[in-house]
Amino acid sequence: MDDALEVEDLVMHFGPVRAVDGITLRIREGSVVALVGESGSGKSTVGRCVVRLLEPTGGTVRLGGADITHLNRRRLRPHRRNVSIVFQDPAGSLDPRLSVGDIVGEPLRLQQLRKGVQAKVAEALRRVGLRPEVAQRAPHELSGGQRQRVSIARALISEPRLLVADEPTSALDVSVQAAVLNLLADLQRDLGFACLFITHDLSAVEYLADEVAVMYLGQLVEQGPRGRIFGHPAHPYTQALLSAAPVPDPVEQRTRRPVLLGDDLPSAIDPPPGCRFHTRCPVAVDTCRTVVPEPRTIGEGGHQVACHLVNDDGTGPDVRTTQGAAR
Repeated sequence: MDDALEVEDLVMHFGPVRAVDGITLRIREGSVVALVGESGSGKSTVGRCVVRLLEPTGGTVRLGGADITHLNRRRLRPHRRNVSIVFQDPAGSLDPRLSVGDIVGEPLRLQQLRKGVQAKVAEALRRVGLRPEVAQRAPHELSGGQRQRVSIARALISEPRLLVADEPTSALDVSVQAAVLNLLADLQRDLGFACLFITHDLSAVEYLADEVAVMYLGQLVEQGPRGRIFGHPAHPYTQALLSAAPVPDPVEQRTRRPVLLGDDLPSAIDPPPGCRFHTRCPVAVDTCRTVVPEPRTIGEGGHQVACHLVNDDGTGPDVRTTQGAAR
């Protein structure tokens, strides 16, 4: 299967801030890759580089095999229809001066695909569960869930090969989040687009994603098939994230012991030497403090991890059971 997206050694610095510092990631056609990590880890910056809202400092971004990393606006335009983004805040991403119909149809007009725009807008709204007459309304007349459906309709109307969904449910009420996630899952299955799903909601990841990439302080520390990441997490940071995620069984939830990492995420201006996680890792050794771990394949199924303490067969320390790591 071909790659919808290839990101090779992606770097994005904002002056002294090393927001993204060498990311390599691939998304196959029709698959969903979830990018997870704490706030401040650089996830959204990766998404904005992928859709070229930001021009990367270094590395390569290929969309359907085409290098779009440093294309100017004119040369980038033909590629715009192949990638779209859904932002975290639907209220902030919809122009309040335009009607819903104009907002959803705007990508077609920008691509000079003006024939049948009104019919395509009506179909796009229907596809996301909104009535065609919503096209006449203004964004402020809609609920948060409806606005996010409009954002999804706008993103998909040009039939992109890749959708970047940047925390698409975090600004919504809990009662609406499940409906929007179900909608994304149905649309991805029916339309077959690839998706970079950026989130910190691990329950949504387990529901939607085919593969998972775990990001910490600008770098990927672990990536692989969803089943491997959730069933056999290798990196101590991944283990800590999963230990903090709630489970639907109330009995099990009461007995769980989340790993308490302590300290805040270090500064991206001056990241720690060696493994960037060593300042918070309960099992770090001297090597972790001085030597940068290289990503390597472990076990089966393309599971990769960047950790000195993980063996080639995937075995290693589990901070969820380490004495003193959990309380």
